[in-house]
Amino acid sequence: MIKRFHKGGVHPAENKLSGAAAIVNLPLPKTVYVSLSQHAGAPAKPVVAKGDKVLTGQLIGQSVGFISSNVHAPASGTVTAIDMLPDAGGIRRQTIVIAVEGDTWAPDIDLSETLLTQINLSPEEIIKKIADAGVTGMGGAAFPTQVKLSVPSGKKAEMLIINGVECEPYLTADHRIMLEQGEEMLVGTKILARALGVEKMYIGIENNKPDAIAHLTKLVSDDGNITVVPLRVQYPQGGEKQLIEAITGREVPSGGLPIDVGVVVLNVATAVATYEATLKNKPLVERIITVTGKSLAKPSNARVRIGTPMSALIEACGGMPDDAGKLIGGGPMMGRAISNMAAGVSKGTSGLLIMPRSESLRKKASVCIKCSKCTGVCPMGLAPYMLYKLEVKRMFEEMKDWYATDCIECGSCSYICPAALPLLDNIRVGKAELIKLKKNHG
Repeated sequence: MIKRFHKGGVHPAENKLSGAAAIVNLPLPKTVYVSLSQHAGAPAKPVVAKGDKVLTGQLIGQSVGFISSNVHAPASGTVTAIDMLPDAGGIRRQTIVIAVEGDTWAPDIDLSETLLTQINLSPEEIIKKIADAGVTGMGGAAFPTQVKLSVPSGKKAEMLIINGVECEPYLTADHRIMLEQGEEMLVGTKILARALGVEKMYIGIENNKPDAIAHLTKLVSDDGNITVVPLRVQYPQGGEKQLIEAITGREVPSGGLPIDVGVVVLNVATAVATYEATLKNKPLVERIITVTGKSLAKPSNARVRIGTPMSALIEACGGMPDDAGKLIGGGPMMGRAISNMAAGVSKGTSGLLIMPRSESLRKKASVCIKCSKCTGVCPMGLAPYMLYKLEVKRMFEEMKDWYATDCIECGSCSYICPAALPLLDNIRVGKAELIKLKKNHG
């Protein structure tokens, strides 16, 4: 029986236009814009100055505090500015600008294609290498990986789940990684398990990727500790809590984290980055991104250096379509609108979606008819209509009583609402205000 989570969910059109497109390497741009805030937590502190020459893979931003991440030069060249520049969403963040003059890598980085499988590092050494390399979660949240691997006192990791679901419509980068870098991913999975001290490893994949399921099942056929788990196509199957329930039957408690039920979840791309960081000494300076859209000439999966301007991705895939109406970083369900195409790709950029004008316009909102469809599809069992009403009335404290912070922002409620209410938009605002209130009150 195909496994799945059992509460809510929707079935948007998949539109995996680039699913059969092999990964291509995008050429280096003339300039890269490297944000020091491209991860969850505190921004990195610059350790270079204007005029400095840097090598590819050289540390240019030092992590600050426990939840933070190192940042490295994605190309060799000259630092031309360190300034507050707008990111893809228009928010100004400290950014290091590098004029690209080549691709000379730092000397201790192994760029060979030889697959290394021997893992002689201790858990502490693995975590340090991951931190040094600036590896973050690459499914979108960009949470520093070394923090996820540092299990809090009193908690115990029992199993590792590698998330290969990629349930967002349009996105196919993880699919191609599993097909083209499956061996590296599996070595990275074992390294992560070693760091956590666990033996049980699961790889969850929706069954709309039968080739990836077959490929990885064959690769792990002689390894009794790794299980490939086919999953029903049901958005948001890739949500951590939904994935954990589907594979293990365990339910993360309200306000809790996966480690509360003995599980750590990491993305397939993060597993590959872990392999490269620990066995190749390669920092996270590039990632695979889906560049797609119904009117785009060449929907693609591209290996892109961090800091590459968003506009360069579109030009490489055939140029901006005439009917482009909206640009989204990520998928259409959870992604965010892009307002600055000059901004650089970040570690958390999983996709770039160009939506046609006819599909990008909001429908005119009407009034809530109390149909309860939003409640029926909420994978967290919440009442989105009520959270929406409380936010509209600025009743943020009351939102806590309706478990607003449990919302995973999947967008299922907005997708299904017959009144076209911007449910997710308002809930996001309310959550942010509620978290702010909580911080202010200690």
